[in-house]
Amino acid sequence: MALASVPAVVLGSIAFAIFWMLAVFPAVPFLPIGRTAGSLLGGMLMIIFRVISPDQAYASIDLPILGLLFGTMVVSIYLERAQMFKYLGRLLSWKSKGGRDLLCRVCLVSALASALFTNDTTCIVLTEFVLKLARQHKLPAKPFLLALASSANIGSSATPIGNPQNLVIAVQSKISFVRFFVGVVPAMLLGVVINVVFLLCMFWRQLSPKEGEEQAKEDVVTENEVNSHTFSPARMSHPSPLQPNPSPLNPQHMTPVNDVEKNTPCRNGAKRGCSQVPDMRRCLTKKELFLKGFVYIVSVGMLIALLMGLNMSWTTITAALILVVIDFKDAGPCLDKVSYSLLVFFCGMFITVDGFNRTGIPSAFWEFMEPYSRINHASGVAVLAVVILLLSNLASNVPTVLLLGAQVAKSAAAVSPDYETRAWLILAFVSTVAGNLSLLGSAANLIVCEQARKSELHGYNLSFWAHIVFGLPSTLIVTATGLPLIKG
Repeated sequence: MALASVPAVVLGSIAFAIFWMLAVFPAVPFLPIGRTAGSLLGGMLMIIFRVISPDQAYASIDLPILGLLFGTMVVSIYLERAQMFKYLGRLLSWKSKGGRDLLCRVCLVSALASALFTNDTTCIVLTEFVLKLARQHKLPAKPFLLALASSANIGSSATPIGNPQNLVIAVQSKISFVRFFVGVVPAMLLGVVINVVFLLCMFWRQLSPKEGEEQAKEDVVTENEVNSHTFSPARMSHPSPLQPNPSPLNPQHMTPVNDVEKNTPCRNGAKRGCSQVPDMRRCLTKKELFLKGFVYIVSVGMLIALLMGLNMSWTTITAALILVVIDFKDAGPCLDKVSYSLLVFFCGMFITVDGFNRTGIPSAFWEFMEPYSRINHASGVAVLAVVILLLSNLASNVPTVLLLGAQVAKSAAAVSPDYETRAWLILAFVSTVAGNLSLLGSAANLIVCEQARKSELHGYNLSFWAHIVFGLPSTLIVTATGLPLIKG
């Protein structure tokens, strides 16, 4: 594709630069409008500068990806209400044998959870729990926060629903869920193991009981405090003033038994000690257990449907609507927890990236790099991986996938049709693992950092440099060892 006219190239580059700046640094002093508004601003500028027409802008918005994101978020919300993540958290502390054992568990649980429920959701709901566990065992928070974020990123690479860039790749490439999983999971498993070993080597002394006791300066929390932690909603938008309606799926909204006893009249006129209270409580418990079980059944059914190769967007949306109907009450409070700001961010990003593609700059860049990035040679795969790593940390991983995806797949198909699927899977794996390179590499890293910093009782500031000292070598090693295992 030839370069567009000079005005289109210049103005399109300016619009994309504004989008990139606000996506990577959402709180710049001279324009602190955030990522979501920044993506809309970038898309609007593409239209105002006539790089892209309004009709082309609407056409660039990928509805299947938005549907898949929406359905996944709703299912994750119901799983959280069914205390799925609380059970995962308890698994971390069950019969723990010290700091090193706990670190391994954090890595394994976060990798597994992120593959099924997205890395961002996993980091949102487990960060506070990990901080409490570290404090309970008198251990430093840093290795556990790094373990959570890095393992969530690596684990999410194994499935199309693990992270946003994989959703984009799955929809654009039309690779089935099973083929995607089988192609990437060996590299993912090896990556998790290497990540665990690297963390243990880096923090071995700090994770020993003696070192942990010396570094801990706060009183240990009780086991009950850890296990009674209530996870916050899986959302990225600002808190809503709407409060959730009482739901059998959410025990914290159930009427206390004492209040029921006070207000429930008995046949003999007494208000306390009524025999109806145990029956009412038993009825609520049965309904709660039924709804929890149904949430798990629907979620497993959704995964089976995805494994069978059914349409991913409509499968997740169908599962979400089944859960809404079975809950049998106004779904507004639940749907309010969906991160609509993330969906809007994607809309603006689709328009901005499509406009930038129309300038011809990405195509010109790929034409320059293509001779050195042929996927049928080990050196070409290495160069391709380096390009993806750099762009994913400069432009973020989802825009990188949108910019390079079609070009990389077309180049691989020109060599051999068999290489096209492998090219997509390499792009998925490397762009995901690239998120571990720096603190700004993925949203999951920023979520862990912000959640830890804002924690009222267990606040910890994970700095950019503290992360990159671990992230840079870990990312390079995991990428280099995982690439040969990716199958098309």
